[in-house]
Amino acid sequence: MRINIVKSKNSEQVYIIKSFRKNGKSTSSIFKKLGKMEDLLKLHNNNREEVIAWANRQAKYYTDKENEDNLDVVLNLSQSKQIEKDTNTLFNGGYLFLKDIFYDLKLDKICDTVASRNKATYNLSHILEILIFSRILNPCSKLSSYEYAHGLIEKPDYDIQHVYRALSALIKEDDFIQSAIYKNSTKVVDRNTSVLYYDCTNYFFEIEQAHEDKRYGMSKEHRPNPIVQMGLFLDGNGIPLAFNITPGNANEQTTLKPSEEKIIRDFQLSKFVVCTDAELASKANRKFNNMANRSYVVTQSLKTIKDFLKDWALDPEGWNCGKETGIDLRQVDEFGTGEIDEETKKKMYSRVFHKERWINEDGLEQRLIVTYSQKYRDYQRNIRSGQIERATKMAKKNNPSKKKKKNDPARFLKEINTTENGEVASEFYTSLDQEAIDKEAKFDGFYGVCTTLKDDVSEIIKINQRRWEIEESFRIMKTEFKARPVYLERQDRIKAHFLVCYLSLVVFRILEKKLSEKYTAGTLIKTLRSMNFKYYTGYGYVPTYTRTNLTDELHDIFGFRTDTQIVSEKNMKKIIKKVRS
Repeated sequence: MRINIVKSKNSEQVYIIKSFRKNGKSTSSIFKKLGKMEDLLKLHNNNREEVIAWANRQAKYYTDKENEDNLDVVLNLSQSKQIEKDTNTLFNGGYLFLKDIFYDLKLDKICDTVASRNKATYNLSHILEILIFSRILNPCSKLSSYEYAHGLIEKPDYDIQHVYRALSALIKEDDFIQSAIYKNSTKVVDRNTSVLYYDCTNYFFEIEQAHEDKRYGMSKEHRPNPIVQMGLFLDGNGIPLAFNITPGNANEQTTLKPSEEKIIRDFQLSKFVVCTDAELASKANRKFNNMANRSYVVTQSLKTIKDFLKDWALDPEGWNCGKETGIDLRQVDEFGTGEIDEETKKKMYSRVFHKERWINEDGLEQRLIVTYSQKYRDYQRNIRSGQIERATKMAKKNNPSKKKKKNDPARFLKEINTTENGEVASEFYTSLDQEAIDKEAKFDGFYGVCTTLKDDVSEIIKINQRRWEIEESFRIMKTEFKARPVYLERQDRIKAHFLVCYLSLVVFRILEKKLSEKYTAGTLIKTLRSMNFKYYTGYGYVPTYTRTNLTDELHDIFGFRTDTQIVSEKNMKKIIKKVRS
């Protein structure tokens, strides 16, 4: 800061001036008015040099205060002065925490390698940054993400056409990016590659005609649009490891083996346990993971196993729980009818019982483990109760039963087209199929898994219970990141769109881990989106968000603060520099 003496016709005014840069040019503004020269002379023995020396000491005092981050800023705002036209002064700073992780993963270095290989003349790293930040904080089209970038503290240094070129360059190096991200992430967060979770989902397009990978298939959302399929691997800690994109009409079972082979080849991983659901657990996939140092844990539908195994699985005798053996489930289900305190009842209610045996089918020897839980039993009964209620309403409307899908209430309906005398009726009608309801109810509370592992049953159950994390990852991408519908047309850019979604999920999951997974995805994203700042030229950034325990934790973990009453431009630059380092 420096002093400035402004002469007018009748007097002289002494000011402290603060210099700064605006739009790349040096400028200044009045920081503080010290007073009229004639008044100041009276206070300093009518000695002009003494007034100037005093004013310089004042300027140095405020400069030192600013350097110590201890300056009290007074903003001079006028009720009559209009704001600048076509000038945005509200910026988001929540992205800075995501940017920190972006650089921890060395995505900037990865982009430099990709750019060099593809002879890109634009800043690929900055483009990928914005694509990831906007996917998490403001899911939108590629054009809108470019416009959104102008609402961040750091302005984009590229044009919109560079975004589309960047997508094409990124997808060419898809395998390299995935493997490099994994290797870099091992220095950022704990990775557990002893267990890998795999599942598939699909994403629809707002188009009518199938083309390239956009094919008609079984949509998870039951939409009639063309879809593409995504296969996703998570590690044992729930952090994304790899993904693949296949045509929408492909059999998802065939996607597992090639994806594993890529992990073995590119990630240099060979010893792991693959955990999937029953739909992906084909015999070919099981056999592939029953060699070398690989094993598997897959869910097993008890409704589809052989009758003698089904009888064994549903037999109420011969169950175990902890050190207890030979338990009869009939006594377990009757437990709690007498006098017993609620805490003990709750503890007993949450117990998981199990039994196991080795089976050999088509030369594949595997361990069948069946569990039973009263809690899971009542959960299934509650779900079915609602479905039966819906089926009853459908029966009253007498609508023809459509194709009865796995969880469709219509599976509890049957069509009656004969009279009580057995004659063919002139009109059919629908009614509840009690036999179907009773048949399904027999399996309430039971759950099966197959594995080649010889570990303790409790450990295998723990492995299988964490499959929910991959379902949550799909939900985050579809709901929070709005990965569908997809509006891109070119095949390479469509795949690049999902690469961006995948990288966004990696960054976001690491952020959750840093916060010890104490907050829901919705709460965390909402907080980052709300972390806005009002910018005052020459002074800095004033937070407009609500300070909470979550914002405090974010600042403590990442080692910088944006929650002071005002963050000077100088300090904001320091924060950005720290994040990049």
